[in-house]
Amino acid sequence: MKAAVLHEVNKPLVIEDVSVPNPGPREVLIRTRVAGLCHSDLHFMEGLYPHPLPAVLGHESAGVVEKVGSDVTYVKPGDHVVTCLSVFCGTCDNCTTGRTVLCTDTTVKMLPGQSNRLSWAREEKLHQFLNLSSFAEQMLVHENAIVKIRKDMPLELAALIGCGVITGYGAVVNTAKVQAGETVAVIGCGGVGMAAINGAAIAGAGRIIAIDTNPAKLQLATKLGATDIVDPARGDVVQQVRELTGGGVHHSFEVLGRKETAEQSFAMLAAGGTATIVGMIPFGQKIELHGFDFLRERRIQGSSMGSNHFRVDMPRLVEFYMRGKLHLEDWISAKLKLSEINEGFASMKAGKTLRSVIMFDS
Repeated sequence: MKAAVLHEVNKPLVIEDVSVPNPGPREVLIRTRVAGLCHSDLHFMEGLYPHPLPAVLGHESAGVVEKVGSDVTYVKPGDHVVTCLSVFCGTCDNCTTGRTVLCTDTTVKMLPGQSNRLSWAREEKLHQFLNLSSFAEQMLVHENAIVKIRKDMPLELAALIGCGVITGYGAVVNTAKVQAGETVAVIGCGGVGMAAINGAAIAGAGRIIAIDTNPAKLQLATKLGATDIVDPARGDVVQQVRELTGGGVHHSFEVLGRKETAEQSFAMLAAGGTATIVGMIPFGQKIELHGFDFLRERRIQGSSMGSNHFRVDMPRLVEFYMRGKLHLEDWISAKLKLSEINEGFASMKAGKTLRSVIMFDS
């Protein structure tokens, strides 16, 4: 099969011939139909997060099951599936207490890059990325890395649910547990930020403030549920939010992964408010907060993949789309071939796209 391989950080991906074996006892072979370009992939491409190389990146994807291993009962060939990097073992302490997104066995025993599922005609090892590697025509994954979906759901839209949508929506609904009528601010209107805005609207938030410098993204944010927009170019972001809300928001969501915006997300809280950090702040970077603010019971927390229970959450998101509550068609800026993947990431870095997807059947 063809796959996009990262050989060195800050270098273009290279299309290579790669092989996968037949599925093992609990493995599933998937024909990849769609893979989204996620900013998280770019973090690894730029070396902001470490990963063993060379590797086949990609983790936001949907496809069709081709083969299943001997012990697989969850899916069969022909099933449509969405992948998720929140692979779970089902037996560790976190899994058995309902926090499968924090599974310790997939962190300890199935470290990214340690799988031997990928091979090529070279002596060096080829690493799998986040137990998925979806920038390839096929994926060989553990059965606990996928969820079945209804076949009438368009796969190019279903792929978005696999990372960007579940991360933003889940941060609002699962991690922060936004209540009806509460005020919400979302810093960054990329794919994940849009999902947070749409999720806040579904949750019934009373006021949703979208914060971004891109006018086109702010306009789309209003279609997805934002009631107010804030452009950082027009002045202090925290001050603008405080003026809009008369003192701050109940919930803020930082989805850019930057030190300054993480600090702003905490500063714009009302007393008793919660800041949720969704973005991937570069590895090793620290943030600074005013200690006094904690005396008014302001909180800051992280969110891992939207604190998802993806086997439950993703089919529900599909239903939200089918009922017109989740506006996924507005997200896709470009449909690309695998050979155009580097151009797609260049457009992402330049802020020209909301979401680009690789269409493997085109």
